[in-house]
Amino acid sequence: MSELTLPTVRQRPLDPPDEVTALRQQAPIHRMTYADGHRGWLVTGYAAARAVLAGPHFSNRPENNVHPPIRSARMEAAMRPELMRVPPGFFLRMDAPEHTRYRKLLTGQFTVRRMKMLEPRIEEITEACLDAMEAAGPPVDLVQEFALPIPSLVICELLGVPYEDRDRFQADSRILVNLETKADDAVAALGRVSAYLHELIQRKRKEPADDLLSGLVESGELADDELTGVGVLLLIAGHETTANMLGLGTYALLTNPDQLAAMRDDPSVVENGVEELLRYLTIIHLGPVRTALEDVEIEGVTIKAGESVTIHLPAANRDASRFPDAERLDVTRPAGGHLTFGHGIHQCLGQQLARAEMRIAYPALLRRLPGLRLAVTPEEVPMRSDMSIYGVHRLPVTW
Repeated sequence: MSELTLPTVRQRPLDPPDEVTALRQQAPIHRMTYADGHRGWLVTGYAAARAVLAGPHFSNRPENNVHPPIRSARMEAAMRPELMRVPPGFFLRMDAPEHTRYRKLLTGQFTVRRMKMLEPRIEEITEACLDAMEAAGPPVDLVQEFALPIPSLVICELLGVPYEDRDRFQADSRILVNLETKADDAVAALGRVSAYLHELIQRKRKEPADDLLSGLVESGELADDELTGVGVLLLIAGHETTANMLGLGTYALLTNPDQLAAMRDDPSVVENGVEELLRYLTIIHLGPVRTALEDVEIEGVTIKAGESVTIHLPAANRDASRFPDAERLDVTRPAGGHLTFGHGIHQCLGQQLARAEMRIAYPALLRRLPGLRLAVTPEEVPMRSDMSIYGVHRLPVTW
């Protein structure tokens, strides 16, 4: 088995680094040297990735994950004591059984039925964004005018966050996912978002409404600091991820016109197409990272207690043993079972909401603007290689 540091340079914007693809073709698990010299593991195979993500003997708590997979200001900042402590309610960085309590409480808020009930409102928001784009006329930045506002508006309405306050959290969200963010800036950004949510929760206690945060307040299950942590996590994750899928997915379709035509012209393709874009693009591109709590054997490899494991989701989602012809974007492919939303207890809570937003937004955009095309060359589109969530910084389009 080869020893390596994590390759991060992409030779093509929509594909994982060639070195990672070559590693996956050799074996599903590889020795890897982390940025601080720790000898851990890199998982590139689909079955191995599922095993680690579902394994009860792997931890996601930050005090166990102390070895950054790459050298970056943000990952080194994560080692600061202020950021190592898991805030109350921030269940993403917890293990069972602590995680289970929050997850059980929140699962009922993100049911398929509730997401289905949101679809008419998602359609209204999407059409309003398209109306504004048409009124402004081309060229526009699709990220600012379409990809970012749709999930931001939806998550704000779901949580009960006033959309006019978006400037108070969108800029800080970008700081928190930027790999070049310094420790002091990360601490300050998290502090501002937390203070905003805490203030909002106090308002919900006095004037509850028909929204998720009010429901959690009225349940009496969580203290204010827990409600704040839950709110921060849902607010940031609820718009950053889908916004980048909408931007990057549109870029992928515009540079693959046959796939764009299929998504635009055949409604029966859309559901598979959304899953295929999720699989093919895999915007969580630098992790997740887990730490073994005891010796575990996976695919014939013994991972020792205390060793870190980085799961390369883009590579695992291109594993030909699970997805035949996996290197090709094919929106007609039944691509269910991908790992973009994770697997196991930390599988994305809002995945049904994200799917609903994409199933509505992609076809609405492509049908309303049938002449949609890039306003720059594909090479001029700035990619989010410097962020923990991949995508495009801007997407200049015309029609």
